Amino acid sequence: MKRAPSAFLTVQEGCDKFCAFCVVPFTRGAEMSRPVSQIFNEAEGLVERGVRDITLLGQNVNAYHGPMGSADATLPQLIKELSKINDLKRIRFTTSHPMTQELIDAHGEVEKLMPYLHLPVQSGSDDVLKAMNRKHTAKSYMEIIEKLRFARPDIALSGDFIVGFPGETDKDFEQTLELVREIKYAQAYSFKYSTRPGTSAADSKKQVPEEIKSERLAKLQNLLSKHQKEFMGSMVGRILPVLLERPGRMDGQLVGRTEYLHGVHATIDQAQIGDIVNLRILGADTNSLRAEFVSF
Repeated sequence: MKRAPSAFLTVQEGCDKFCAFCVVPFTRGAEMSRPVSQIFNEAEGLVERGVRDITLLGQNVNAYHGPMGSADATLPQLIKELSKINDLKRIRFTTSHPMTQELIDAHGEVEKLMPYLHLPVQSGSDDVLKAMNRKHTAKSYMEIIEKLRFARPDIALSGDFIVGFPGETDKDFEQTLELVREIKYAQAYSFKYSTRPGTSAADSKKQVPEEIKSERLAKLQNLLSKHQKEFMGSMVGRILPVLLERPGRMDGQLVGRTEYLHGVHATIDQAQIGDIVNLRILGADTNSLRAEFVSF
């Protein structure tokens, strides 16, 4: 039976980071990685059944260190191995912690590694990041973004944000907005902080009132939505390679994904699910793009 052309493939589980808001280290345990050969064989099997786009999964996927021969491979080495599978056209990975130079370089070296990266930051305030037990600062995160954009100028970014973390001040929140204005995420996920029993932040005496959390979340989401709409609009007029994934609602219509994970719909004759076709983007809606067929 032929599969859908996109699939997820777990390569790593667990996390050793112990962020102050997160239960993953307690529920999933220490970081463990699967052997490269096992992952490669599973990826080949997926591709034989029609998969063309694989997302490598892990709670902290760029901590991957699976056995390969007599040593452990890094995530960039795993990606390069998987890129040797001929009919695998697109490789992605998530969720990533701020990354190594080797992984940054891979975005400029591996053509099949898609120019779309989910890189959570959580806050633009160094004080909040320290309280969260995150190992980066706003500056070091921005430096990573700069290096990524140098390695792959067409890269688009998504991120995660938590507002109202215990002790977050108006100044801290404004620093988050400043970081968002600087980066201009193509997409992002944002949440109000909520306590998780067993985590260090749950016992903090500096809990932020719910009404302040809600106000901050609304302000952040308005800014993120503005940038997302701008990015979607920047696609109009461009010709993009789109992986066709399923039939659309209209006769003859097919729906696919761009390299940036945008949903795209177009009326196309003689194309099949799993084809990658070139489409000209005609318009941008809230969550999808409208297009016309250009070529195979």
